[in-house]
Amino acid sequence: MPEAAEPPYAYRLSAPNSPKSPRVCRDAIAALLQANDLHDLADTAKLLVSEAVTNVNRHTNTQLIHIDTLVRDRIATIAVRDGSPDRHPYPRDAAPDEEGGRGLFLMQELAYAWGVTWEYGLRPTSKHIWFELRDPVNE
Repeated sequence: MPEAAEPPYAYRLSAPNSPKSPRVCRDAIAALLQANDLHDLADTAKLLVSEAVTNVNRHTNTQLIHIDTLVRDRIATIAVRDGSPDRHPYPRDAAPDEEGGRGLFLMQELAYAWGVTWEYGLRPTSKHIWFELRDPVNE
């Protein structure tokens, strides 16, 4: 008889929109994944969470950042939500000498899947950038 799958676990982290938040958020999400025995996903999650939270800090004036993480079947889906629905994030080609501009390109390259979702219909009040990471044994 096959082993029963664990139920999904959902977590939420809230942080102020400050220059310190990328480090705090990436370390918290990495610890969360390690506690769920997803050690192989922790380093990639740290990089992508840091990039997404840095984008919120640099490009929005939202006061609070929420990070929702769903862990199920050796898969982690992480969504970084901000209260600024007006800006449409997209990957771009950064010049070699540019300091930034590669966050969404990295997400596109390293995540199993990713996207942007606006919340609350025709007049959205927030958006979230989400990405999915899968344990290599699941791919």
